[in-house]
Amino acid sequence: MDPTARNSDRVLAEARASLTQQRAGGRRSIGRRAAEMKRQHQVAKLTRLLVTVGAILLAATVAGLILDGIGILGLFVTILAAAAAFAVLTKYPKMPVPSLDALNTGDVRTMVGRTELWLEAQRPALPPPAVRLVDQIGVQLDALGAQLEGLRTEEAATGEVRRLVGEHLPGMVESYRKIPPHLRAEERGGRNADQQLVDGLGKISVEIDAITRQLASGDLDALAVQTRFLDYRYGGGIDGDPPALPAPDITLPGSGVPLNIEPKTIERQKDPG
Repeated sequence: MDPTARNSDRVLAEARASLTQQRAGGRRSIGRRAAEMKRQHQVAKLTRLLVTVGAILLAATVAGLILDGIGILGLFVTILAAAAAFAVLTKYPKMPVPSLDALNTGDVRTMVGRTELWLEAQRPALPPPAVRLVDQIGVQLDALGAQLEGLRTEEAATGEVRRLVGEHLPGMVESYRKIPPHLRAEERGGRNADQQLVDGLGKISVEIDAITRQLASGDLDALAVQTRFLDYRYGGGIDGDPPALPAPDITLPGSGVPLNIEPKTIERQKDPG
């Protein structure tokens, strides 16, 4: 089989895999922040629809009061206008896909959400292994975004995240998309474009995980300190060891001398028989 036929078969196979991916849930969000932005967009669309339909009904009511009724024709026009508003406003405006230049703007939390939305829009053009990595990165970006919420914008970690998530990650995907499909099978340095993309996304995934762990190290250290304190104060409750609380001070009647002894010992001393 000649190379052209092999490339054609490969392109068709990728198209079928992409279509399967989309039918199997390609519309779902890859991250919570992207899903939140989609919900906000849907709420805004619903609000516009309700306001528009309400205005149409109000206008029909006012016209009916002034004209002493709008008649069958007026009712038909009102229903037609409400139906047209419903058809248009439930479909438009569509959720805008952030442009590549706009990804690394605004606060870090917004940047993470925009990157998730942008990656979602690129999934149909990616090979299946890369799509799985993109989904994995979306989950990682949620965890990273949670760690970034408490950071100041001038901290070094924030700048590193901006470069990695707002520049390197989308830049790699965009470079792959620009390669014509029939040239993606050509090997450069022993790897074709698909392999290079998957390797690059894998490295970015590892780096995002490392940054998240680094940012969470303070919380992990605080939890470890709390755990050690509880072990010291209350004993190895987690390991099943007896509590480390000191025995209560018990004073024998009339002696005025506190003794750290068990109550059963006191009973034996008071009643030798």
